[in-house]
Amino acid sequence: MNRQNQILENTINRCREKNIILPTYKQMANPELIPGKIKAKLKGIGLWDLDPLNLFRITWKNEPVENGGGYGDVNYLELPTELTGVEARIFVLLGKYFPTGAHKVGATFGPLVEKLITGKFDPTSQKALWPSTGNYCRGGAYDSYLLGCEAIAVLPEGMSRERFEWLETVGSEIFATPGSESNVKEIYDKVKELKAERGDKIVVLNQFEEIGNPMWHYAVTGRAMQDVFESQKDVSSRFSGLFLTQGSAGALGSGELLRKEYPLIQICAGEAIQCPTLLYNGYGAHRIEGIGDKHVPWIHNLKNMDMVAGIDDEVNIHLMRLFNEPEGHKELIDRGVDQNIVSTLHHFGISSIANIMGAIKMAKYYEWNKQDCIFTVATDSMEMYQSRLQEEHQNNGKYSARQAAIDFEGHLRQIGTDAIIDLTYLDKKRMHNLKYFTWVEQQGKTMEELDAQWYDDNYWSDQYSKVDEWDDLISEFNDRTGLLAKFT
Repeated sequence: MNRQNQILENTINRCREKNIILPTYKQMANPELIPGKIKAKLKGIGLWDLDPLNLFRITWKNEPVENGGGYGDVNYLELPTELTGVEARIFVLLGKYFPTGAHKVGATFGPLVEKLITGKFDPTSQKALWPSTGNYCRGGAYDSYLLGCEAIAVLPEGMSRERFEWLETVGSEIFATPGSESNVKEIYDKVKELKAERGDKIVVLNQFEEIGNPMWHYAVTGRAMQDVFESQKDVSSRFSGLFLTQGSAGALGSGELLRKEYPLIQICAGEAIQCPTLLYNGYGAHRIEGIGDKHVPWIHNLKNMDMVAGIDDEVNIHLMRLFNEPEGHKELIDRGVDQNIVSTLHHFGISSIANIMGAIKMAKYYEWNKQDCIFTVATDSMEMYQSRLQEEHQNNGKYSARQAAIDFEGHLRQIGTDAIIDLTYLDKKRMHNLKYFTWVEQQGKTMEELDAQWYDDNYWSDQYSKVDEWDDLISEFNDRTGLLAKFT
């Protein structure tokens, strides 16, 4: 038996011992395909519980309850014109109702499970190392725990306290690197150091280069957006836009599916204007947690982009207070925003607010109207950022009615069309070429593959077509553990 087959056998035995069954991508996109007996067992399991069956809750369609929920429609909110100031319909998928309160459990499922089902990672002897600017390593630590393997989290020391506290609860080994959101290279440096020290004892699952990250969004997030649009459209509706902050470029994988389904869609990648890597080959630091930058992810298909927009982190933080402080809620209601909508704004964490800002910028730039539908995601909720609100109280004092009015008129209503590039062919190629400095010079990728990403028309479609192959391997893996038979 060769080493890879032996590792696969070890993994199958580990999953059999721990009663681990893997969901397929089709089941995560459409939970109706999940066996009824598994759904019945989930009735007694909390959304955040460290139970292997919660792998079947890696979906946008969880019932929005903390304990014992089933499945339903996609969790989303449509934002009214009274809030956004634009006629276009803005839909936001909600990450709060995933295990850990963020959709990153999906983005981490892809890279880890691909390694498990192909014999590239041995959970009995190796640790999974998750380089991250926040939620990715949380999702990775959670998935690792459920799948019976140990995790290492590497993230900037400046990230919110809640992230570190949660990682400690699942027993993850934690390394805090210098800086904050924009200091991705420091994360890579630490990973390289750990790999040199520990060798084959760790397997690096880098969200910025693992195709399993955008693959999950292609198969699951893209379908969820399509489901919402098809259920909410009328005869004149158009699926006009997708806005997502670049981050790891994982969620932008949904755009690969949406481009096929809605060829006229405009896709915009956002970044903090304080660190304008795509916009101006620039650098800097910012406070929009969840969108690490100063480089272009290996998995980002720049040819599938139409626009890049900068988001002001100062405005973002002001809107965080407007959306979450009592005086902010009062101001919004006084301005005509329905109280039921105001009561849901806690669903939007800091990067989620950035995504909403970007959707508004797109709507204003393209002068879209009520026929036009724009989609984005709320990666997580304010549950992950209560310490940031406390910091604002300490640094800037109590939030007043006057400040709420200023934030509504001076920040929310003044979101404009500045810091936008409507991309030409050469704009996209310039951004693609930035990959060379991180991935070829520093991370060992080849020029041949870098060129293939740009010049080979089949490169990206071939990558995403693997999802069906992975589903077949997951089904074969489950057959070999023999556990699924109990639930069918």
